Amino acid sequence: MAIQFHGFLPFYFLFFFSFLWLTCFSIHKPEGVGICSSVVQPVGYKCEEFEVTTEDGYILGIQRILEGRAGGNGTKRQPVLLQHGVLVDGISWLLNSPEQSLAYVLADNGFDVWIANTRGTRPSFRHISLSPSDKAYWAWSWDELAAHDLPAMIDFILKKTGQKLHYVGHSLGTLIALASLSERREVDKMKSVALLCPVAYLDHMETPLGIVAAKVFLGEILSDWLGMPEFNLNNKKISNFLSKLCSANPGIDCNDLVISFTGNNCCLNASTVDVFLKYEPQPTSMKNMVHLAQTFRDGILRKYDYGSNVTNFERYGQHTPPVYNLSNIPNSLPLFLGHGGKDFLADVKDVEHLLDNLKFHDPDQLSVHYVQEYAHEDFVLGVSAKHMVYESVMTFFRDHQ
Repeated sequence: MAIQFHGFLPFYFLFFFSFLWLTCFSIHKPEGVGICSSVVQPVGYKCEEFEVTTEDGYILGIQRILEGRAGGNGTKRQPVLLQHGVLVDGISWLLNSPEQSLAYVLADNGFDVWIANTRGTRPSFRHISLSPSDKAYWAWSWDELAAHDLPAMIDFILKKTGQKLHYVGHSLGTLIALASLSERREVDKMKSVALLCPVAYLDHMETPLGIVAAKVFLGEILSDWLGMPEFNLNNKKISNFLSKLCSANPGIDCNDLVISFTGNNCCLNASTVDVFLKYEPQPTSMKNMVHLAQTFRDGILRKYDYGSNVTNFERYGQHTPPVYNLSNIPNSLPLFLGHGGKDFLADVKDVEHLLDNLKFHDPDQLSVHYVQEYAHEDFVLGVSAKHMVYESVMTFFRDHQ
C-alpha cells in the first residue's frame, strides 16, 4: 500500500533531491555526543564518534560501529564506509530496526562500519575559520565532496584500520564515488565499491516536480532572487517558493509526491518514516543544487558550470567545465550496481547508459543487481532490503576481500 503524506512539502521535496549526496588532522569526540549516543548505542551497539578535517577546512563528523551486538570475537574486521545522499546525513542508514538497517546488518555480519556525513549536515556543520552564516561556507558542490570530503574520510579510515575499505554509496553517494574514481582518486585505497541507485545520467528522470524545478533553474532562482547560499528546506522562504512552484503546475499531485519523486516505493514502513522526520531533512549548498540541476539539463556528467566562459577558464583552464570520463574507472576495480525497476530518479535507461560507459570493465569485477519492484528509497529504508539487496552486497564484499 502506498504511504501518503499531506501538507508537508519539504518532506516530499527531500525525496526528490535525495538522488542527487587529505585529512589534515583528526579529533576523537567524547562518548555521549551525536549519532552514537542518540541512535546507535540505545539499540545495543558500541559506537565511536570522530571528527576529520578536510583539506579545505570543513570538519566532518564520522561514526564507527566497530562490532556487532554479539561482540567482535577478537577478529580483525574489514572496514566499510557508508555514504548517504543529499539533504540527509549518515543517520539515514540507521532508521530501521537492527535487523533491517544496512549499518547494523554489516556490523552483525563481521564488518567494521564507518558512517560518513558530508559538509553542511548536522554532524559536519563546522569549519576551521568559516561560519555557516558566511556565504563562503556554502561555496561548494558535489565536485568538492568528491575532491575533499571523500579523500579525507577514506584516508582517516585507512590510518585507523591499516586496511583498504569497501564503499557503499546511495544516490548522491554514488555520484561522488563515480566522479572520484573517474579521476583515479582513492582507487588504490578501496577493495570494492557498491553503488545503490547509481546516479550519473538523469536523461530519463521521471519525477514531475523535479523536472519542472530543474527546467526553471530552481537553484539559480532561489540563489539570485532570495540571496541564499544555503538550501535548507526548513527555511520558510524556500518552502513557500516550492509550494508556489508545485501549485502552479496542475499536473503535479502535491498531496502525494513520494511516488512522484522517487517512484512507487514498495517497502517503506510508516514508523520508519516517522523516525526519519525526527532527524531529517539536512541542509546543503545552493551551489550543489544548481550543479545537480545542470546535470539533468545538460545531459552530461561534468564539473560545475559557472555560466561564463571567462570564469570557467579561470577555474578550469578551458571555456567549458571538464567532463568526468567514467571509462577512466579502472577495469579491475570490483563494482556492484544495485538498481530498481520502479525508480523515478535512477531510471533503468540511465543506469544502462552508465553500464555502457563500463562496457570494457572486467566482467568478473562487475556485478549488476536488479530488483524489479524497488524504487529509490527502498534501497535504504525498505524493510525487505536485507534479503533483497544487502545479502548480495555482503556476498560481493566477501568475494573481493
